[in-house]
Amino acid sequence: MSAYVIVEIDVEDPAAYEEYRPLAAASVARHGGRYIARGGKTEALEGEWAGRIVVLEFDSLDAARSWYHSDDYQACLPVRLRTSRGRMIAVEGGGASSPRS
Repeated sequence: MSAYVIVEIDVEDPAAYEEYRPLAAASVARHGGRYIARGGKTEALEGEWAGRIVVLEFDSLDAARSWYHSDDYQACLPVRLRTSRGRMIAVEGGGASSPRS
């Protein structure tokens, strides 16, 4: 079952954050992930949200965990943490026909 990593991020230092983007993208690709949304225009329908949302898709929750804890992502993570504030979650996919929904 697919899994999605959802990141809500407020970039505080855009110039320095640019160092993180290609490193993270290469790491995501190496681990079989793909970007579904990457900082496009957002419209809050409920609640308050940060200005940037990123959604990644992986083959499974285990694959998402493996990517996050990988040496290559952990190597670039300090750049993101230094240049932005945010939250990140991983969630299993499912649909209306899923028994978990």
